[in-house]
Amino acid sequence: MQVIATRHPDVLLLRPRVFGDTRGFFFESYNRKAFAELGIGAEFVQDNHSRSAKGVLRGLHYQIRQPQGKLVRVVAGEVFDVAVDLRRSSPHFGSVASFRLSAETHDMAWIPPGFAHGFLVLSEHAEFLYKTTDYYAPQFERSLLWNDPALDIAWPLQGEPLLSAKDQAGLPLAECEVFA
Repeated sequence: MQVIATRHPDVLLLRPRVFGDTRGFFFESYNRKAFAELGIGAEFVQDNHSRSAKGVLRGLHYQIRQPQGKLVRVVAGEVFDVAVDLRRSSPHFGSVASFRLSAETHDMAWIPPGFAHGFLVLSEHAEFLYKTTDYYAPQFERSLLWNDPALDIAWPLQGEPLLSAKDQAGLPLAECEVFA
């Protein structure tokens, strides 16, 4: 597994070793021992799978209690993925890591607990898989405003994104509940 640095030292882009031939391909998407050797000792408790159409922007989501670390990857299509550090004690508080994930590259990303996370679908559709370190708790879910000028995220938009009501009502970083 190759680790590729992002703009945030705690958010890791992971490139698995893919074995392919004319029949198809194989790779390990998760191996507890290999991840521990990379410094990711997370215990995953839930797997999620979403499918979204082109132009859908999901996020930026986080849980203020029961924060979730996420191992994310795309199994169909391509997305622009974003993580924002919401740990006030972090020297990188408010910083953004962004990158593209696609089924073609098989790249994955590790996003530790304490980050808001979201993605924009760039292909006609995308299927997104993610493992989480804690269970979904809707009563603790919050949304950071996806286009907060303070974050200066360079979303590769073609027109207006398709947003849920929850994401339209996201709060700017200055007004969000954050982690200690």
